[in-house]
Amino acid sequence: MAAANGAPDQRYVRLEKLGEGTYATVYKGKSRLGGEITALKEIHLDAEEGAPSTAIREISLMKELKHPNILRLQDVIHTETKLILVFEYMDQDLKKFMDSTARSTHGALETTTIKSFMFQLLKGIAYCHENRVLHRDLKPQNLLINKRGELKLGDFGLARAFGIPVNTFSNEVVTLWYRPPDVLLGSRMYSTSIDIWSAGCIMAEMYTGRPLFPGTTNEDQLQKIFRMMGTPTEQTWPGVSQLPEYKPAQVIYPPQHINQILPTVDACGLDLLSRMLQYQPQLRISAKDALNHVYFNEVRYMQFE
Repeated sequence: MAAANGAPDQRYVRLEKLGEGTYATVYKGKSRLGGEITALKEIHLDAEEGAPSTAIREISLMKELKHPNILRLQDVIHTETKLILVFEYMDQDLKKFMDSTARSTHGALETTTIKSFMFQLLKGIAYCHENRVLHRDLKPQNLLINKRGELKLGDFGLARAFGIPVNTFSNEVVTLWYRPPDVLLGSRMYSTSIDIWSAGCIMAEMYTGRPLFPGTTNEDQLQKIFRMMGTPTEQTWPGVSQLPEYKPAQVIYPPQHINQILPTVDACGLDLLSRMLQYQPQLRISAKDALNHVYFNEVRYMQFE
């Protein structure tokens, strides 16, 4: 990857700090050339090791993925001490949007907004999956929203292109609350279904304003899922007892009715959710099929108006 011409400070001005992550600091920036507002993700380089592998992976993926619902990587600046990724600027993430626009409703969003955001999220996921990319870290903080109500997938730091046959991945991925049970149980044979589970958790959270499964540890996370969906058995999930982290259950929870947990979701929404939140990864609906679900009929209709 060639270094961009000119020092970063000559090409972009830092305006304010937006956030700090494990390996990067994000600033709101402005192009000195055209005055365009951008997001500058500054990755500090280790003098000996150079750019972290997560950053290199993110760059190579982001440059290939061009879609209206995926955050656009506009420029890459490589200096001796840092790597700067220049992204299009988005006003806020979904977490902040839920916190700020829905205080009166305790974080719950309006159904029309949820449908629009879910449709855009699934379009972004479908595009990734068509291009053999798993996001692997979908959560409200990684979904960016602008004032026009457009939603885009950001932060591909953990994403990895997947091949067939399915490779063994590390199971240290996805923030705990949005992590599927197969991954929590140590499965390394996961595929596109990992992102679908996360999307289902995000959809439920938009309806209630609260995370669906807010676990504190791997074990607690599984318990929260089991309490709602029922303790899995070989009958309900063939092969579950063979997963590396599987332990015979001390308590057998019966499955709860999803409409009791999410009373504000209509029948079509509950049907879509139940297809996304399946124990068996291969039974989870694909992003492409989810986009054709009856739940999105009015959103599709509005798009063609």
